[in-house]
Amino acid sequence: MRDINDIMPKIPGMISGAVTNVKPTRANINQIFKVLPKDKRWHTLFEMPGSVTIDGKTVRRRTMESMT
Repeated sequence: MRDINDIMPKIPGMISGAVTNVKPTRANINQIFKVLPKDKRWHTLFEMPGSVTIDGKTVRRRTMESMT
């Protein structure tokens, strides 16, 4: 299987890029750039109802009430 960075173009001045399965809102974009490293590479993000998969690693979404 090919790496996404072999397929996607390199953009001058790019901090990092993300390929997602849903159209992100402005708030989602701000969260994405807080999580992604600034390594000038492309990353994959798949959003599901209770979690987000970033580059093959699953991060569960939880509320503050469920963690207490």
